[in-house]
Amino acid sequence: MSSEPSSQRGPESVHERLNPTIPALVHSGWLGHFPWLVQGTTTRGSGSPEFDLGLFSGASPGHRVHEHWDRLLARTEMACSVHARQLHEADVRLHRAVKKGLTIADPCDGHVTDTPGVLLAVATADCVPIFVVSPEPRAVAVLHAGWRGTVAGVLERGLDVLGDELGRSRSDLHLHLGPAICGHCYEVGSEVFEALGLPSPGAPTPIDLRQILVQRAVTVGVSLEHITVSTHCTRCTDSGLFSHRGGDGARQLGYMGIRA
Repeated sequence: MSSEPSSQRGPESVHERLNPTIPALVHSGWLGHFPWLVQGTTTRGSGSPEFDLGLFSGASPGHRVHEHWDRLLARTEMACSVHARQLHEADVRLHRAVKKGLTIADPCDGHVTDTPGVLLAVATADCVPIFVVSPEPRAVAVLHAGWRGTVAGVLERGLDVLGDELGRSRSDLHLHLGPAICGHCYEVGSEVFEALGLPSPGAPTPIDLRQILVQRAVTVGVSLEHITVSTHCTRCTDSGLFSHRGGDGARQLGYMGIRA
């Protein structure tokens, strides 16, 4: 391990490993440190039809998508799951009493729970799935962050819910920025840079949204030593992920929960 001060280092890069039985990319380091944790980002899978979990995208027949949700619940051995139509905003909801099976919550872009057996999920296809863990007392959050959600403050709102409603200290939290479009592939216009408070490049330019989220997390009190960033890109790595910019209508899920 490097002896440099943390202020001079970036976050740890993590190449999630494939769990083919779901199928999903999982943060093996977290599973080692937090054996009570259920976490991952689903992939296309190797069979046909592809493992599409987009309830609102319309890319696959509804019955097929629901079958995939049932499979995810069964393979993760969770009692129930929570998802919502996403708005690219900053509403984050706390879930405790959840009925068995799939619950569709009011539209929002993030979910928090401290209840075992509840699988939280956000859908992505280039945007960043943000995973947050409170090791003790146990709590988890999963957030959906595109550039609009980042500007709106979905990350900060998720941390607020963990702190204000569950009493979790930001300095104790662990945060992972999961598979998403990378800083080489994500080319955006000047309006995105300006909305994020960055100098305008004057022409379409690539931007690294995950690194911006790292900076925002550290600014509001998350320890850099507790932050990891996925090496998987939805466009340029052979990771079996759906990409909106690549022409996919299907969606993968970033999911997380506490084992019952």
